Amino acid sequence: MRRTNPTFRAAAVCFTAAFFFILCFLFLRAYCFPRPHADLVAESGVPPSLAFAVMKTESNFREDAVSAAGAVGIMQLLPSTAEFVCRREGVVFCPDRLKEGKYNVFLGCAYLKYLLERFRLTETALAAYNAGEGTVAEWLKNSAYSADGIALQTIPYPETRNYIEKVKKFRKIYDFIG
Repeated sequence: MRRTNPTFRAAAVCFTAAFFFILCFLFLRAYCFPRPHADLVAESGVPPSLAFAVMKTESNFREDAVSAAGAVGIMQLLPSTAEFVCRREGVVFCPDRLKEGKYNVFLGCAYLKYLLERFRLTETALAAYNAGEGTVAEWLKNSAYSADGIALQTIPYPETRNYIEKVKKFRKIYDFIG
């Protein structure tokens, strides 16, 4: 029986491990954490990792998703919210197009950008994306939830607390995998 060189064996193991890592990384990036409509996201002014994390959290990238509350599409927009964004953006509101990925992502990113500008803090903007802009504005006025009217110290809705944590987790992954 022929003996293999220990250095060769170690190099083969390292090569195999690196190859497996690269395959896992590519699979993770392409299938678990895709970047749909990346061109629109890049043009939106919203940090891409944040926009993709919101999409993953909201619908897991399903363009045909509809929530029990009536939110529609990949970024889960209520028709009333989409109509508001269309007025702000000077775009014709077409409720029948809310399940179209590009239309929904354009409007969702525009809304997220608006919330980031309005509330300044990412976590507060995410709370507004999930619980509603008016709801978060009321929380910020309440000293039980906010000491300074800018940051939320307490979020009374468990769903919104969980939503923010999930988006933050996915955003970290998007930042890591590039």
